Formats: sequence, C-alpha cells, structure tokens
Amino acid sequence: MSSSTLNGATRVHLIVGDPIAQVKSPAGVTDAFNARGHNAVCVPAHVAPDNLIAWLAGTTLSQNVDGIIVTVPHKFAAYGLCATASDRARFLQTANVMRRNADGRWHGDMFDGLGYVEAMRERGCNPAGKRALLVGAGGAGSAIAHSLVMAGVSELVIYDESATRLATLVERLNGLQGVPVRAGTADPTGFDIALNATPIGMKDTDPMPMDASKFTPHMHVGCVITAPAITPMIAAARALGCTTQTGADMFGKVRDLMVTFLLGE
Repeated sequence: MSSSTLNGATRVHLIVGDPIAQVKSPAGVTDAFNARGHNAVCVPAHVAPDNLIAWLAGTTLSQNVDGIIVTVPHKFAAYGLCATASDRARFLQTANVMRRNADGRWHGDMFDGLGYVEAMRERGCNPAGKRALLVGAGGAGSAIAHSLVMAGVSELVIYDESATRLATLVERLNGLQGVPVRAGTADPTGFDIALNATPIGMKDTDPMPMDASKFTPHMHVGCVITAPAITPMIAAARALGCTTQTGADMFGKVRDLMVTFLLGE
C-alpha cells in the first residue's frame, strides 16, 4: 500500500504477538488485501500476555479495526476471547485469526495446520502413511498435529516441555481418523517427518529443538520459525540431503487462507 492509498477509509487489521519484530506478514497481508481490491492495511502490535485482555478490549472499540492475526504466544488466549469460532478452532481451542461478527464481537479460526500441510505437499512430502514426530504442542503445534492426523499419517508422536499441555493434546487427537497419537521424546530416529513447532531456534543462543545428527536423507524436516529464515536445524537437515520446509513456506499458504477469512470471501 502506498501513502497515496492510505486514508481515513482504510480498514485496519492487526497482528498481535510478543515478540513481534520477527514477523514478515504485515507487508504481505497488506499487499494481498490490495491485490483483491480492498483498501486495508495490516499493522503489527507488540502486546505482552498480561496485557492481552485489556488490549483487545480497547481494540474492539475502534470501529475501523476489522480483524486480528494472532501469533506467539497468544493463540490459546485469543480463542478464549472469541465469542464464536469455527469447528476447527473449537476442537483445537486455539485461534490464529479473528474477524468481526455482525454484533462487533470476535469470530476465531485456525489455519496454521492447514497451511503447514499444504506447504509440506508443495515441498515434496505427502504425509499420508508416514510416521511423524512433532516438537511443540502450543498453538501452531496443536494445529499442525490436527492437520497431520486428518492428512492420514500412520503415527504421530508429539513432544512438549509441558507434560500437562502435551497430555491434553494427545488425548484430544487420539482416535481421530484411526491414527495413533502418543507422547514421546524429541529423538527423530526412525521417523519419516520431523517438525519443530516451537520458538526454539529464533535466538542465536538457542539449542537445537531436536538432535539433527540423527536425521537421515529420507526424512522431511520442517520448522515454523520465520526469522531467521533458515534455522540451524533446517541448515543441518539440508546438509544431510533431507527435504525441508521453513516458516516462510508455511506462512505463504497460511496467509492466503487468513486473507480470505478476514475479507469474508
């Protein structure tokens, strides 16, 4: 959007997270709005978890704010602040996008998982019939887990540092589509797919989210992080000949789904 098209009639959509400087979506989402003929803009909002409820209450009063994209660490909390939600979001109890209902309250949905699996297929990996390891049972992780099960993996093993969060997700997923889902470790040995759905890898001082020395060339290795574009784990996987997908690969697919949702198309 150029300064000549930004005016008082511009509709505002926000992306909220903590931190927020790493996100690449404001420009891409704004361009997508404009490409579809809408005078709208996406603006970042840095909001700490303790302030999310108060921030949303204030944001709701702004009559030109039509939608909110939700990123780390607010996806679970955002779902709880929605008046209504899609079946998918209700199952996951998370939301990564919210739009206004006719009464001004918020309707939530969750597209991280759908976008991730679409990106996986585009990068040459069809998850159907494959054994998958997922590290992270947070907002993005739970959505990806759900979509992997619905895509027909043969088995899904999930690891998360929070035993309570992990147990809740495994219990909710188990039995869907007849796919066995269980809690495990972050050891990728023997899996066809190994995915990191945590923020581990955003900082230079972060350890690897899983032991990359145990990757083998037949594996597909993925990560949800967008900055850095290539995390050390993805770099290690590529050096071993694995197929890979990055956070940017995922977000391109998620962005299209979110824009369609936000515009009500």
